[in-house]
Amino acid sequence: MSDSRKVIAAFDEDHAGRLTGVSKSQLRYWDRTEFFSPTYSDGRGAFSRVYSFGDIVSLKVLNTLRNQFRVSLPHLRDVKDKLTSRGIEGWAGAKLYVVNKKVIWQEAGTDLPQEVASGQFIAPVSLDEVMAHTRQDISKLGSRDEASYGKIKKSRFVNHNSPVVAGTRIRVSAVRAFAEAGYSVDQIIAEYPGLTERDVKAALDFKDEKAA
Repeated sequence: MSDSRKVIAAFDEDHAGRLTGVSKSQLRYWDRTEFFSPTYSDGRGAFSRVYSFGDIVSLKVLNTLRNQFRVSLPHLRDVKDKLTSRGIEGWAGAKLYVVNKKVIWQEAGTDLPQEVASGQFIAPVSLDEVMAHTRQDISKLGSRDEASYGKIKKSRFVNHNSPVVAGTRIRVSAVRAFAEAGYSVDQIIAEYPGLTERDVKAALDFKDEKAA
């Protein structure tokens, strides 16, 4: 089994901050103002914000735009609205460039970014590089014990005592939601790279005694 399958695929605020460089206070502010919210959130308590791998990549892109290229937050909000209006969800869903602290992007089917009339140098934000570095950082952050594969557990410190796949913060209900939407086991694993086939089957077969 590849190391990528052993890596946890859902992250709390502490992990998100360490992996992306975005402070916890900034994460909470962005969530509260609906600028960037985690994929998994069922409240606003200490353990309610849980970020997916895609969220981590997007946050790293945002941190690069804010700190390396000095793009203002108001401009990023405008960019988010524009991307959303074009059907692009998430900051990892478009090829982004920066010119004079302004973000532009490349339209599908074209070879050049939009709005490049001045001929100025364009600094790309390489999504492939961000994702590669993110996977490396996650590998360093921690990996699952093989004994946890195919097991479901509860913890009062994880998702309000909801059943989760052991060794992760991925809720059983989230896995089932994908299955109910018609996703195959392989497709669910593609959404959660840290899961194995045993994990998915265990989540689908799990019966909560309280719900019985």
